[in-house]
Amino acid sequence: MDMTENLRPSGAHSTDQAPTPYAYGGTAYDGGTAYSDTAYDGAAGGYPPPPPYAPTNHRRAKRPVALLAAVALAAAVVGGGTATLVGQLNNDGTGTTGASGTVQGTTVSQSSKGTVSGVAEAVSPAIVEIGAASSAGKSTGSGVVITEDGEIVTNNHVISGAQQIEVTLSTGKTYTADVVGTDPDKDLALIKLRGASGLKTAALGDSSQVKVGDQVVAIGSPEGLTGTVTSGIISALDRDVTVAKDDSGSSGENQGGGGQQWPFEFGGQQFNGDTGEKTTTYKALQTDASLNPGNSGGALINMDGEIIGINSAMYAPSSSAAGSGSSAGSVGLGFAIPVNTLKADLDTLRAGNNS
Repeated sequence: MDMTENLRPSGAHSTDQAPTPYAYGGTAYDGGTAYSDTAYDGAAGGYPPPPPYAPTNHRRAKRPVALLAAVALAAAVVGGGTATLVGQLNNDGTGTTGASGTVQGTTVSQSSKGTVSGVAEAVSPAIVEIGAASSAGKSTGSGVVITEDGEIVTNNHVISGAQQIEVTLSTGKTYTADVVGTDPDKDLALIKLRGASGLKTAALGDSSQVKVGDQVVAIGSPEGLTGTVTSGIISALDRDVTVAKDDSGSSGENQGGGGQQWPFEFGGQQFNGDTGEKTTTYKALQTDASLNPGNSGGALINMDGEIIGINSAMYAPSSSAAGSGSSAGSVGLGFAIPVNTLKADLDTLRAGNNS
């Protein structure tokens, strides 16, 4: 067999056509004639002029793969930033309050998330010590800063009956505060510092998402020890806790001159003194984070740095039966008002309505 034989039979591919001649520079060009390198129309270099209209191409030019990879890497680095301020893009990180009543504030950095030290570092600047002076003496409690101009949430029993309120920040700076509104039924109060601005604020979380076993951090001023940090877990939900509504009886904490203690009822028993005749009962979060007199009004915080409760009561077997008049310290049974209760009550407190 002749190896040079053309395998395409005659007549196949009837669509094959000879090149169509066309004019180029005044000379017919049939695709077979070599193109001369003679200068075209007298232009130096021998290049033909561009066509009168640029060719149309609707496809977007592809970016170099190396550039796309660099952009993706940069985005990944920015996305893992070390510090976050809620609302930073909207209001420069100030802890202002929107029309919906939500409160914005500092959260935990990504690198410190899930650590007690990270939560403490982020939230401690927003926790204050409250000294409330009354005719019965002086009580010490805690509070949570929720706006940069000095709105502070605390327990009603911390400031009830106070004739003067002094607040000490984590920096040691002190302010005089006024009561804005109270809700004795929920054991909540809102006070406002005089002449404050640019304060660090706390972020209010969602207590409906809290589960038994969640890790928590408590920050407050037990026995006047400002900025004390303890940690634990959520031990139970929806515990019924009864506390005094006002300062009648023994509603103050760490009172000077009266020897009164932090009262509350649980399980039909009274602890740390008499709650008096005017009491209120609410559903509380239970935690084994250590709480002591002075922690009232302070923060119970999740590991994202969000406030999930306002610490309000503790179980401590009273030794008053033995005649000492003192009470034991924390035994790992603390209680906090769920933050959603506070958020639902915030507009009422701001309006100055007293229940």
